[in-house]
Amino acid sequence: MTHLVPLAEVDENKVTPGVLGFIVFAVMALAVWGLMKSMSKQMNKVDFKEAPDPKAESEAVPAEPKAKQG
Repeated sequence: MTHLVPLAEVDENKVTPGVLGFIVFAVMALAVWGLMKSMSKQMNKVDFKEAPDPKAESEAVPAEPKAKQG
């Protein structure tokens, strides 16, 4: 049946991906494009603000200097 509808000239000594390889590659490319678009949309929804760390604040603010005893 394949000899009735040749899509291209077939050389028995050459190995090529052919039409099926192109279709698989195109489907994978569309899937990656769709996933990237979806990921971008989801990342734009994120509104992340980091809460200040209480330990870091207490270390950053110096304590009042101790009075010298003399």
